[in-house]
Amino acid sequence: MATTSSGGEAAPLAADREIVISRLIGAPRELVFEAFTRVRHLSRWWGPEGFTTTTRSFEFRVGGAWDFVMHGPDGTDYQEWITYREIVPPERIALLHGESRDDPNAFESLLTFEPAGDGTRIVMRTLFPTKELRDEAVEKYHAIEGGEQTLSNLAAYVAELTRNETDLKGSES
Repeated sequence: MATTSSGGEAAPLAADREIVISRLIGAPRELVFEAFTRVRHLSRWWGPEGFTTTTRSFEFRVGGAWDFVMHGPDGTDYQEWITYREIVPPERIALLHGESRDDPNAFESLLTFEPAGDGTRIVMRTLFPTKELRDEAVEKYHAIEGGEQTLSNLAAYVAELTRNETDLKGSES
């Protein structure tokens, strides 16, 4: 059975290799999608609670990459590499995520951004090469909690952007 959170359903054949995390975010999907497309946004919310991110290079395009380091609250640095495989604004982003460009243990993620009233439902489907790698991510690296915290950080960040935009519009009147 897949490890899921907040109502995601896994495909039966990949169920033992997949993590699905979903969250309703109170902001338009164009804004939520944009938060994934620019370093100035990503550096403000990416990662679980207590983590910070340093970007070495970033090119948001199909075939482009994001090379970065996540700094854990305990001082541990985690080398990270994301290659973008598909980008359909503002609907979905498919990517390959590992420790380096050629990481044999890299996992695939599909992020979908669905309109939900005035907000956006984001669904992160992560598929690992093996059940063992998925289990290690869940048990050793707390991937489910980390993913939920990351989406919580995103929700708080876009809420702040929305408030600031509303404040700006109010002060222009």
